[in-house]
Amino acid sequence: MNLMIKKKRSNPYTKVCALSKHKDMYMSTNKARRIIDKIRGRSYQERLMVLELMPYQACYPLLKLVYSAAANTIHNMGLNESSLIISKVEVNESTTVKK
Repeated sequence: MNLMIKKKRSNPYTKVCALSKHKDMYMSTNKARRIIDKIRGRSYQERLMVLELMPYQACYPLLKLVYSAAANTIHNMGLNESSLIISKVEVNESTTVKK
């Protein structure tokens, strides 16, 4: 997973991005979007609870990505978990596997 940290001087909020490449997540975009649509717009604790309790296999890599983004934010920025807001979640298509 790659992490990009961006700070803007005019914006009081700090943006932290966690990216997962195609080698870390082997799933279709439709399966991932089905889960992402359920957790979009929720707080950090609610997202973790929903991802842990959903019965889909695609939840585990997404849960690892959310944990990674939170751990990187806490370690690099010194923020606590209660102040985290996940503002944007995207699922884009990657390379296709020919069989």
